[in-house]
Amino acid sequence: MVVAGLGVRRGRSRGAGAYGPRADRPRLRLGQTGHGLLSTRTALACSVAGGLVTYAAFPPFALRPLAPAGVGLLLAATHRQPLRRSALLGFAYGLAFFVPLLSWLQGGAGTNAWLILALLEALVLAVSGAALALVSRLPGWPVWAAAVWVGQEAVRGRFPFGGFTWGRLGFSQDAGPLLRYAAAGGAPLVTFVVALAAGLLVVAIRRLVALRWMFGDGSVTVGGAALLGVVALVAGGAFLPGPPRPDRATTVAVVQGNVPRLGLASFDPRQQDAVVRNHVEATLELAAEVDAGRLPRPAFVVWPENSTDRDPRADPAMRATIEAASARIGVPILVGAVLDRSDGKAENAGVVWDPVTGFGATYVKRHLVPFGEYVPFRKVVQPWFGRLALVAHDFVRGHDARPLDIAGTRVGDVICFEVAYDGLVRDSVRNGAEVLVVQTNNATFGRSALTRQQLAMSRVRAVEHGRAVLVAATSGISAVVAPDGSTVDSSRIFTRDLLVHEVPLATSRTLATRAGAWPEWILTALAGAAVLAGAWRGRRS
Repeated sequence: MVVAGLGVRRGRSRGAGAYGPRADRPRLRLGQTGHGLLSTRTALACSVAGGLVTYAAFPPFALRPLAPAGVGLLLAATHRQPLRRSALLGFAYGLAFFVPLLSWLQGGAGTNAWLILALLEALVLAVSGAALALVSRLPGWPVWAAAVWVGQEAVRGRFPFGGFTWGRLGFSQDAGPLLRYAAAGGAPLVTFVVALAAGLLVVAIRRLVALRWMFGDGSVTVGGAALLGVVALVAGGAFLPGPPRPDRATTVAVVQGNVPRLGLASFDPRQQDAVVRNHVEATLELAAEVDAGRLPRPAFVVWPENSTDRDPRADPAMRATIEAASARIGVPILVGAVLDRSDGKAENAGVVWDPVTGFGATYVKRHLVPFGEYVPFRKVVQPWFGRLALVAHDFVRGHDARPLDIAGTRVGDVICFEVAYDGLVRDSVRNGAEVLVVQTNNATFGRSALTRQQLAMSRVRAVEHGRAVLVAATSGISAVVAPDGSTVDSSRIFTRDLLVHEVPLATSRTLATRAGAWPEWILTALAGAAVLAGAWRGRRS
């Protein structure tokens, strides 16, 4: 008979013995259960559970050790499965992961946008599921599976419309022993280490937990070696170099003025005056605290993205309001402003406002959010999604990645979602940024997990480039992040707050900054080669 789920035959054949010379020792070999390690139902359950477990590794739960566990469930599910089944398993994992992870989109962009984006991201995971099945046929498959994971994140981060990087495994490790890998190879290397640990855990559990007679000689040895590999990965981060030694330090102030209303009400033009007024009043409070000696005078002040949605060059009242705040504090303010263009479009910019000379150097956002800051195929899609009418005009992206010179400090500005893209942050540091600033406006998304997920990215960037990161948010969470990724100070969400701290300034580059995108390209190329080798091996067998 056949024992269900194991495929171990018992009984006698006609003629010789039931098993020939080794009839006394039945074995379960990989691939005997139908096609893969697990039955179809079990594999599907593991895929869905894996997606949910991986989600729990990200904020708001931030149970970081669950990331390799969740990925490991998908690796076990797709192991040597047929390609179509593996694609289905990857898709199921993707839906279970992205639907809850991106739920913050529901309040700001609507249910349709949330579910469509989750579906598109899950489709990439479906292709990855098939790729994972192919490489599972190769010796040393955990290495190739980890490379495949890096490859699918590279694709998701570039296509379509410039890509969407939410849900990268590397962003789940914003604290803990694996974060240090970011300084060596950026977020892609952290992803690789997490996925490799997942594959090694699958090997270790399969070899050590299952009965030895099922798998034959050497199970304990292989399983133990895999487990030691996981321990080595976790401990290895401690031996990587820490952040570069700072050259000097300066005092900065981050102003979180807050907004009067949440969600889509933040688009209301009547709120624009209230938002800038909140930030002006908070800056005046800062000036009073400085004059009283209760706070040190900062070298410059940072306001968040969209702290004014009206161009201060064209609006005299808005200009006078900002000038009054800058004159009162007596230092430059980095203002998040919407700047009008002569062609009817706009720019999302960070503007250095000097207390003497006024409007100065600007950084214009280079990676715009499709359907949020511009609408591709507007005439076709807008009738189907009424909320797109709120994007009244398309923004134009900037091209200049040079840091802003603010009070003698070279500041690398990234605006909102730009912190999620490797190259945008790296360009600023390579061009000489001594400190990084993330100006963001998350008020549209209410009290969702978005702002916490974005802060986690900022912590990874701090370690990746060895720079302090200042996060200025209209409604929170604003934060001061040290070069080692630790949060020095942070605000609560939907409150007015001031963060005034001395931060280190550095010019040295980490290995990740110098290496650039090469680790990601190399691992993606390895993944492609492994997929081809797995396909060839499967066709040959």
